[in-house]
Amino acid sequence: MQPTVKTGQGILSTHLHSDGESAEILAMFNPGTHANHWVKDKVADFDEAEIAEMFMSHTMIDNAQNFPNMDGPAVFKKAIVKFPEVIMEALSANNLQTSDIKILIPHQANLRIAQFVQQKLQLSDNQVYNNIQKYGNTTAASVPIALCEAWEAGKISEGDIVCLAAFGSGFTWGSALIKW
Repeated sequence: MQPTVKTGQGILSTHLHSDGESAEILAMFNPGTHANHWVKDKVADFDEAEIAEMFMSHTMIDNAQNFPNMDGPAVFKKAIVKFPEVIMEALSANNLQTSDIKILIPHQANLRIAQFVQQKLQLSDNQVYNNIQKYGNTTAASVPIALCEAWEAGKISEGDIVCLAAFGSGFTWGSALIKW
């Protein structure tokens, strides 16, 4: 992508949010020094070694403590609330309606979440682009990959309203509204 020189095109608005209150239900505890600090149960076995072993120890690997932590149902419940909220925030900031969206490119973390958001916002199948079934969750790269694919497939034309939206660990969520 690159900046546009055409009047009336480009990024209309961005909306970013975070709330760390429930951060531990979707987090990577190890490697990192915050493990054991915010959670009730001990999640990391630190060796009595120099500082480098505090970040990733053989004991952590042996005890499988080096994987992400996720409470799937709790994450789903948060995502299906915050995703539509941040999309509506972008539309409202630009005096637009869901019917004005040519295409929504959601973060490709979970197809059920994307489908729930599509249904809640009453968007048609043609208004939402998903490729998670093709690649799986490509984390932070999922929106740019899907946006590029949608454009290459001719699903986005000059003047279209494109909404990008994501929800992730921490918790963080955001949207960007673009006039293509």
